[in-house]
Amino acid sequence: MKPIALTMGDPAGIGGELTLRAWLARGKREPVPPFFVLDDPTRLADLARGFHMTVPIHPISEPAETKSVFRRALPVFPVRLVEPAEPGRPNAANAAMVIASIENATRLTLAGEAGAVVTNPINKAALYGAGFAYPGHTEFLAALTGATGRQVMMLASPKLRVVPVTVHASLRDSIAMLTSDLILATARTTADALRRTFGIARPRLAMAGLNPHAGESGALGDDESRMIQPAIDALRNEGEDVSGPWPPDTMFTPAARARYDVAICMYHDQALIPLKTLDMDQGVNVTLGLPIIRTSPDHGTAFDIAGQGIANPSSLIAALRLAAELAARH
Repeated sequence: MKPIALTMGDPAGIGGELTLRAWLARGKREPVPPFFVLDDPTRLADLARGFHMTVPIHPISEPAETKSVFRRALPVFPVRLVEPAEPGRPNAANAAMVIASIENATRLTLAGEAGAVVTNPINKAALYGAGFAYPGHTEFLAALTGATGRQVMMLASPKLRVVPVTVHASLRDSIAMLTSDLILATARTTADALRRTFGIARPRLAMAGLNPHAGESGALGDDESRMIQPAIDALRNEGEDVSGPWPPDTMFTPAARARYDVAICMYHDQALIPLKTLDMDQGVNVTLGLPIIRTSPDHGTAFDIAGQGIANPSSLIAALRLAAELAARH
């Protein structure tokens, strides 16, 4: 198994602390898989001292060194910051290095030197001045890998998997963006990834409605009959196991969740509110439709608590473990 490539994320956020805490968890009963981080060794050493953590930092020149280093030190593929990072204060001067961390992790994974990419959280606004022209990690990774088709964001935990059809847009714009073709493309990518990468031979997809009570037979809206049902019918004609449209307010109960492998939701919060309510600490963001495995923790940079030594590494550890599991199967 090749080591996991972990990016630095925004150096003003909690990514560095999470990285240190993830390495410290390597000896626990459910161990963290070997990983190296593309980050500034001096920054990480300073963070470890400031948090009173015993984390030896070991710069490496190639991912293969991770195997011999990981048990005794944190392997760091050096990406040097232009200016020292200040917790909670993103610095545009370091934006190019944040981007370089993602680019190098992707390059090494495409070349087969790393098994997967796990990304620490970024602050997109801080990157725009350095030429970052993408809505987020997903679109940037698609461009770096030459991915074709539709890339999809899945949030996964032991309790639930969800995929939003529309993601980072206002609710008004999300509804306007919805089409049968978009729903269909999202569901196809999801079903294919569940078979290929998650090892589910016949994935069960549950399609959420958009309106209360899934439209109540048209009394509360016709989006279900006009857009969602045609997509369901097309998927069934292709041999997929799809149910719905489900009333969104009842499809996340324990009994309902037992009937499907993934919920296809119409917009961001319809998917992420139940996932984060049920299992915030174990939630993992997985990008489907890429030629490589990419996961990330299901939270942001947390500038408000950066530097305080109180960040919870559970989601990053879950992202590392899931990346290793998927990479082994992929």
